[in-house]
Amino acid sequence: MAIADKQLQCREIITKAVCGKGRKFSTVSHTVTPPHQPTSILGAWIINHQYEAVRSSDGIEVIGTYDINIWYSYDRNSQTDVAKETVSYVENVPLSYLDSKHRSSTEEVSAESTQEPNCIEANISSNGSSVVIRVEREYAVEMIAETKVCVAVCPGGCDDLDGKDFEYGLGDDGDYEDLDPELLDDEL
Repeated sequence: MAIADKQLQCREIITKAVCGKGRKFSTVSHTVTPPHQPTSILGAWIINHQYEAVRSSDGIEVIGTYDINIWYSYDRNSQTDVAKETVSYVENVPLSYLDSKHRSSTEEVSAESTQEPNCIEANISSNGSSVVIRVEREYAVEMIAETKVCVAVCPGGCDDLDGKDFEYGLGDDGDYEDLDPELLDDEL
């Protein structure tokens, strides 16, 4: 029996769903001034990264901190030390997808660091007294909220089916027996 044989009824239901998504990759520079004038840079690391997500008017803001540790030599490469500095940041991630019909009072936002902050370059500044480091980072954000969705309804309920099969007009374009079940995604 085709679904068109019965009168199709639709209803709107309210459900929680992903109503917004976004992703942003960025590269930023920080300047750290060690207590001694550096001769050479021996290493630079980003540690203790912490962040949280909050909704903003034009996307989701990721607010966080991390520590920059720079191992350097000074006094014509005769001594070494580690300069440490905590950096605060705010990264605005725009939403590339946004359901305009969501209920804004039910918004919940989250962020995932898909590329942890990482030092990609560290150089002594032109004046020779500080170190300029470049840091790359990337975030994926989501906004979950209540929204309306439209669903098809069986007029007589589930008991009215009596073992009948419905055809949804999609047709049988291919033979599915040849599909390899090992290729199916287990997370679905």
